[in-house]
Amino acid sequence: MTLIAIGSSAGGPAALAAVLSGLPRDLKAAIGLVQHLDEKMAGNLAEYLLQHSTLPVRVAIEGERIVPGMALLAGTNDHLVLKARDRVGYTKDPIQCVYRPSVDAFFDSVTRHWKGDVIGVVLTGMGRDGAAGLRRLREVGRHTIAQDQQSSVVYGMPKAAAQIDAAVEVLPLDRIASRLVDLVENPQ
Repeated sequence: MTLIAIGSSAGGPAALAAVLSGLPRDLKAAIGLVQHLDEKMAGNLAEYLLQHSTLPVRVAIEGERIVPGMALLAGTNDHLVLKARDRVGYTKDPIQCVYRPSVDAFFDSVTRHWKGDVIGVVLTGMGRDGAAGLRRLREVGRHTIAQDQQSSVVYGMPKAAAQIDAAVEVLPLDRIASRLVDLVENPQ
């Protein structure tokens, strides 16, 4: 099974909605979403994304199993991580992380624990969170995508990923969903 790991920040809710709206209901992949957002807003974001997605979207709960056709959203101020090969959970570590939940923390846990195919995606956002984690995914042979400057609300996170050669591809937002479908259906 393929895991699509997506991180975003400023401008992220609309970008996530755009990506999810382009994915088919029968997608043979699980999706993990990390959006920089206070935990009080996570439920509202899940509801918003559900309005734009044919796939179910919900806030991830401790110990939940990752399954195909489901999008799980980080839902606390702690970091969403893969704690075992197919189960998510939350951790305070790394405590020094400015961004909570951290995209890097999620990507790093995916690098350590996920045994299937992975596609890492960094969307619009301020700062550098996600760039180093995306780079580690690429270094272990995973496919990685960063959103391009023209379609980003804030070209911080994707720019940081592009600058360290973390992204195999840099794509406009309106092409990311179709590329994800292609990669899931035709693994490389």
